[in-house]
Amino acid sequence: MAKHYTLKEANETLEIVRPILKEMMDIGDKIRARQPELWSMVQKSAGNGGNPELSRLLVEFDHLDALLHQIQDMGIEVKDLTIGLIDFVALKDGREIYLCWKYDEGKIQFWHEIEAGFQGRQWIDWE
Repeated sequence: MAKHYTLKEANETLEIVRPILKEMMDIGDKIRARQPELWSMVQKSAGNGGNPELSRLLVEFDHLDALLHQIQDMGIEVKDLTIGLIDFVALKDGREIYLCWKYDEGKIQFWHEIEAGFQGRQWIDWE
């Protein structure tokens, strides 16, 4: 069963999640910046026993995966690392919704239906 956050709990949890998400975004930026050369490194290392640069990138991938699991273990869904978009499962009128937050937002101000996605974000009019 999913953890259901209240708006207050979700906003308080941002203090823990914000630095983790920032680190994840930074790692994602580094990986995306190296993307054009990644395939070339993979091809070259496949036949010659490895590549030290590729090994260092694998460490970054492993760290990113560990951070992702840390957030997921709190019942938070990571939706988009390029903009730092996450969702907290909550209840509104007896049904599950998402409290939606982007890294550049100070606090959680939006929610959306589970199926609606980011485009369906609505201002939170309760507290």
